[in-house]
Amino acid sequence: QVQLVESGGGLVQPGGSLRLSCAASGFIIDYYTIGWFRQAPGKEREGVSCISSNDGNTYYADSAKGRFTISRDNAKNTVYLQMNSLEPEDTAVYYCAADHFTYCSGYGPNQGEYDYWGQGTQVTVSS
Repeated sequence: QVQLVESGGGLVQPGGSLRLSCAASGFIIDYYTIGWFRQAPGKEREGVSCISSNDGNTYYADSAKGRFTISRDNAKNTVYLQMNSLEPEDTAVYYCAADHFTYCSGYGPNQGEYDYWGQGTQVTVSS
């Protein structure tokens, strides 16, 4: 059974850091492109970052550049999203998603192309 489980969310003060994890089971995450998305209250879900399966190409939304880093740990079958210098505008539910065929291009992750999704983890940035 294919499953993605996010963890690592929580409440953090502005300027703080969190590392989100996306643990996969039922498939080898290294063979899949992984995307991170987020949805803030009252807003549409947006792509934040992604990493391709074949060449490890990465993408970051403008809001994430210089602050977020996506990485893989194949031994743990997990993808991470390190988030630094967090801002209140980063408050959202964060989702990871996987797809075997899509590519992480410079246009960012297209949520319609991802077949497998986690349940989401809440990130709240507030003082």
